[in-house]
Amino acid sequence: MENSRYPKFTFTWIGGLVLLGGLLAGTIFVSFLNVFWMFVFKENLQYKEWFLMLSNAAGFLTAIAFFDFFIVRPSTKKKLNFNFSPANFYTYLLIFPLMLGMMFIAEFITAQIPTTGPFFGKFYEFFSDLMNQLTDDKAVMIMTAVIMAPIFEEIIFRGIIQKGLINKGVKPWKAILYASIIFGVVHANPWQFVGAVLLGCVLGLVYYKTKSLLLPMLLHGFNNLCSSLLIMYTKNESFADAFKVSEWIILGIGIIIFSLFYYLFMKKYKVHYAEI
Repeated sequence: MENSRYPKFTFTWIGGLVLLGGLLAGTIFVSFLNVFWMFVFKENLQYKEWFLMLSNAAGFLTAIAFFDFFIVRPSTKKKLNFNFSPANFYTYLLIFPLMLGMMFIAEFITAQIPTTGPFFGKFYEFFSDLMNQLTDDKAVMIMTAVIMAPIFEEIIFRGIIQKGLINKGVKPWKAILYASIIFGVVHANPWQFVGAVLLGCVLGLVYYKTKSLLLPMLLHGFNNLCSSLLIMYTKNESFADAFKVSEWIILGIGIIIFSLFYYLFMKKYKVHYAEI
C-alpha cells in the first residue's frame, strides 16, 4: 500500500474543518457572483432553476480542493486520487439488489417518523416546500440528484471521510458507520437522515470491499434515480404508494432481498479488490 499511487491520507477533525471551510468558500463565491450579476445585469440568479445546482457544485468542488491542497498533499506528497475501476458483471448483480433491499427497509423506518404535530408538522411542511422547489425543473433535478450528488458526495463521505478514518486506524465497520452518520446529519432533516445512514452503510460496505469508488457512485445514483422517478410520477417518494401495497410488505420484501444478497456478497463472493 505504501507504494500505491493512491495517497494514504488520514481524516481528523482538522480535515472536517477544512472540508467545511471549502464548502463555505464555494458557496460564498457563488453568492458574490450572484451579487455581481445583479449589479451589472439587474437579474437575480437565485430565481433560476439551475442556481442551486451551481451553488452545490461550487461548494462540493471547493471542499474537495481544500482537502486536497491543505491536507492530502502536505501529508502524503501526492495529489488526491481515487480508484474508479469497474468491477466484473457478477459484482453488479449482487450490489444493486443489496441496495434495493436496503432502500425498502429504509422507506419503512422513515415512514414511522411523524409528519404532523406541533414540531414535526411545521418541519415537514418546510421540508416538503423545499423539495417541491428542487423538483420544479425535472432536467435540473435529474442532473443534480442522479449525477452530481452521487459523484461529489461519494468522494467526500466514502472517498475522503471513510477511507481517511480507516487509514487512521479506525476499524472498518466503525469508519463506515461514522461516515454514514455524518452523511445523514448533513441532510438536516429526520426523514432523509434515516435513509442516508442506512444506505450510506451499504455504500460504505461496497466501497470497502471493492476498493472502487465507482460502485458506490453508481448505487447512489440508482437510489436517487428511483426517488426522483417516484416523485415525478407519483408525487410521493414511496414504493408502497407506487405499488399500492402496505409498508409492511415493502419491509418484508426488503429484509428478504437485503439478507439474501448480503449473504451472497459478503459470505459467498470471495473476490476482494485492491488498490494498486
